[in-house]
Amino acid sequence: MTAKIIDGNKIAQQIRGEVAGEVAALKAKGIEPGLVVVLVGEDPASVVYVRNKEKACQEVGIKTTTTRLPATASEAEVLQIVKKLNEDPHVHGILVQLPLPKQVDENKVLNAISPRKDVDGFHPVNVGKLLVGEADFMPCTPAGIQQLLIRSGNDPNGRHVVVCGRSNIVGKPVAAILVQKQPGANATVTICHTGTKDMAAITRLADILVVASGRPNTVTAEMVKPGVVVIDVGVNRIEDASKKSGFRLVGDVDFEGVSQKASYITPVPGGVGPMTIAMLLANTVKAARLAAEK
Repeated sequence: MTAKIIDGNKIAQQIRGEVAGEVAALKAKGIEPGLVVVLVGEDPASVVYVRNKEKACQEVGIKTTTTRLPATASEAEVLQIVKKLNEDPHVHGILVQLPLPKQVDENKVLNAISPRKDVDGFHPVNVGKLLVGEADFMPCTPAGIQQLLIRSGNDPNGRHVVVCGRSNIVGKPVAAILVQKQPGANATVTICHTGTKDMAAITRLADILVVASGRPNTVTAEMVKPGVVVIDVGVNRIEDASKKSGFRLVGDVDFEGVSQKASYITPVPGGVGPMTIAMLLANTVKAARLAAEK
């Protein structure tokens, strides 16, 4: 068996097209969805992420600006920016790019964002609403994972989903999303983590396996059953002298081995990654629509 590839680029493009249609409909009513990204410092990866988000917003018609602060900015300065954006009716979504410099408390900043503008879905109010099945904004990567499953014909309904990883960004929220008694979910969910004994015994039970461990080759072929659907969230740089850059990107799954047993699998890159920005766009448009309704 050779797994079918779940093309994250293709599915993300479908979602962007849908978002562009929603943006056009809102603009026809005099509402221009607006996203502001707050970037503190010049972390190279963060700069690239922000540039990609700006480009994606422009493609679908969302007004986007980036507020840049130096790496020496104080916590009070960042919080003041967030306060100003909370009060601006033309700003529907606020995204503070992580990581923040060590002098700034990330939790304090994220908690200061209005839950109505928290398009990352990290505010405790939105996390709580997600847990009880009434989410306004779901975290972008977990929401993207759900869409990858649905749109590739792998509805989680009634299936056993095993999640490797318990982070607040991916592991916990994706489990909370897929366990809900709702369309596109209704799965039986098990979470594995670094404290799990005999992880392979659990991963072999999975109908759908979501791997977000942050370590290459966390899951190998002998750890999965034939026909499993694999969503690989990891992005890791490993040295590769054959590449001009000197490295290549791999996920948390041994792609070569696991793809010979799985029925479907996401590649790295080109799997989960493009979905994160697509769902950010969708959340921003939803924020604009909710603001108009209120």
